[in-house]
Amino acid sequence: MHGPRSRARRDQASYWPGFVDALSTLLLAIMFLLSVFVLAQFLLSREISGKDTVLDRLNNQINELTDLLALERSNSQDLEDQIRALTANLATSRSEQSRLQALLNEGSGAAGEAQQRADELSQTLDEERRVSRRALSQVELLNQQLTALRRQIAALEDALDASEVKDRESATKIADLGRRLNVALAQRVQELNRYRSDFFGRLREILGNREDIRIVGDRFVFQSEVLFPSGGADLNEAGLGEMTQLARALIELAQEIPEEIDWVLRVDGHTDNVPLSGTGRYRDNWELSSARATSVVKHLISENVPADRLVAAGFGEFQPLDTADTQDARDRNRRIELKLTEK
Repeated sequence: MHGPRSRARRDQASYWPGFVDALSTLLLAIMFLLSVFVLAQFLLSREISGKDTVLDRLNNQINELTDLLALERSNSQDLEDQIRALTANLATSRSEQSRLQALLNEGSGAAGEAQQRADELSQTLDEERRVSRRALSQVELLNQQLTALRRQIAALEDALDASEVKDRESATKIADLGRRLNVALAQRVQELNRYRSDFFGRLREILGNREDIRIVGDRFVFQSEVLFPSGGADLNEAGLGEMTQLARALIELAQEIPEEIDWVLRVDGHTDNVPLSGTGRYRDNWELSSARATSVVKHLISENVPADRLVAAGFGEFQPLDTADTQDARDRNRRIELKLTEK
């Protein structure tokens, strides 16, 4: 029952535990080595990190030493500059000492020069004193002028105040005169209006109640056809008669109006808006209206109405009574207006 195969199996069974033990020991050794490696790696990292910190600290120290070295070099340069300056001053002092020694050796010659210098300074001082006295005199004169100017300004202010008082009084008087003048003018206007009413009343009595002669506001209005032929400026027979009667009434009125009322009778000529043919005596309505007003004035003068009491004016078609484009409107606009007014 116990043959060669059985022994072989027993031999294999006896080797296996030893192999397992060896393998376990090997694994433990490997794990130990790995632990040692990890620990060594950790320690190495810490060492490297510590060296970086130390290196940074060393770099900082190097930078500080570099700055100190630069400052020291600057201080050294300043000291060298000071040494050079002191050396130059020493040389100057030695030169000045030599010059003073030479002057001392000169003796009396130097004393004479010093005296001459003192005399020059004394003369300069005297001249400055004279200049100072002149300046003080000028200042005193300016002060006097300033005082006089202040007195003049005060006098001007007093005069200005007095002038303002007079101006206020004058303004009050002017305002009072203005009121009086306005009252006087109003009285004159009322008187002239009264004489105008009398004049118009007399004309109305003389001329009768005709439709072609009427009163419009403060004017006595004649239609042109009553006085002039169509397109003409010479008074017709009827117009001459009307104007003669007007002259008589005006002369009677002139004797009643006080001399202090400076009045005139204004004669205004008006036409319609129909253009003239251009072949007649007058080129346009301006000339026609002016000629008609002048014709009335000249006839009144010939009837002994004073020329300085008459005024002629032509308005053409530009002051219409009726702006309608009708024959009736044009007939109304052709007219002679009489207005008794002040100059």
